[in-house]
Amino acid sequence: MRKRWHRARTGLRKSAVDYFRGDGSDWVAFAGLFLTVPAIAVGTVVGPEWCDPAALVLPVIAGGLVLRPATLLLLYASATAALVVESLVLGSGPTSQVPVGVTPGTVLTVAAAGLFGLVIAQFRSRVGVPWRRGGTMLFDLRERIRVQSRLPHLPSGWHHEMALRPAGGQSFSGDFVVAARTHGGRTLEVVLTDVSGKGMDAGSRALLLSGAFGGLLGSLPPHAFLPAANGYLLRQDWDEGFATSIHLVLDLDSGDYELFSAGHLPAVQLHSGTGQWEEKAAEGPLLGVYDGCQFDPVKGSLAPGDVLMLYTDGLVEAAGRDLSEGIDRLTGEADRYVPGGFEGAAWHLIEAVAKDVNDDRALLLLCRAAPTPAIPRPARTESPSVPSKDHSA
Repeated sequence: MRKRWHRARTGLRKSAVDYFRGDGSDWVAFAGLFLTVPAIAVGTVVGPEWCDPAALVLPVIAGGLVLRPATLLLLYASATAALVVESLVLGSGPTSQVPVGVTPGTVLTVAAAGLFGLVIAQFRSRVGVPWRRGGTMLFDLRERIRVQSRLPHLPSGWHHEMALRPAGGQSFSGDFVVAARTHGGRTLEVVLTDVSGKGMDAGSRALLLSGAFGGLLGSLPPHAFLPAANGYLLRQDWDEGFATSIHLVLDLDSGDYELFSAGHLPAVQLHSGTGQWEEKAAEGPLLGVYDGCQFDPVKGSLAPGDVLMLYTDGLVEAAGRDLSEGIDRLTGEADRYVPGGFEGAAWHLIEAVAKDVNDDRALLLLCRAAPTPAIPRPARTESPSVPSKDHSA
């Protein structure tokens, strides 16, 4: 008996897991909803003041979410039969003998709910993702993008800030970041990419490209990364497949860096000695436009106290405004964080300069900590010696 009970419990648990994942049969859900239909019909006939005939939309809507199209049609047939029975018993329209009858509006409401449920079920069936697994899959994809966009831990003396904000408050963005520490951790490589389009339209392509770029980063020499990424994008043969990208190669020991750009906006560097921002613009065409591209780097160095800022066009581009004005506005807002440091500044900068912009926005800040000035200790002063009195005299 214990073995039989164990097998039954294991089978029930497996069936429940398969049903949640969308691999199991939907007959259990169909049986429950099928029994709900006559229960509602009986409640309507017995107590029409408390159970309205339009309550049949509840199992109809639930069936559209959990059942397959073929099984859903059986549920609709039972709901139609229940409506016919209610109409015969209660009457309809002006001939109804009770306060609540089956009106043409009730029939239209149930029919409209059934039509929408059938469309949703057919779409789910065509995609092959049941509702029980669809939301989990989208959540998993969003988390994978977020994990891929995390920068690796930096050694002491370095600090990074990053913020991604999709268009329209959505969860998927056409902007993404991939990063890795190479050469034994001495070098930081960061790639910021802006895929054509925005929001959900660009999110699927951004997910595919972020995985491919993450695999290429660190596997190729820095000067070969953008040509390989360009070739990968060309092989996809997308109708709207171009992208802009900027590739930073930073030596964490010396602070020297190289910037490779594929049609991306220039980076800006804050020089702590002068307090001025300098644009760092590298030459290179868009990714995915033509083959055989050449990407020439621009070199620089981050001294202690310097800041390097990478961003996408959603932060600085606006209709009727020059691009240089947008960059000046961004650096002007960033100047407010110079005295107190850039801790948590990336998100606040997006809020300040591009809060209501209907475009994907991404901002990355790399800061090299300034040396802490040594606090001089006060010199010890010895108390003057007081001559002792001679009492021998």
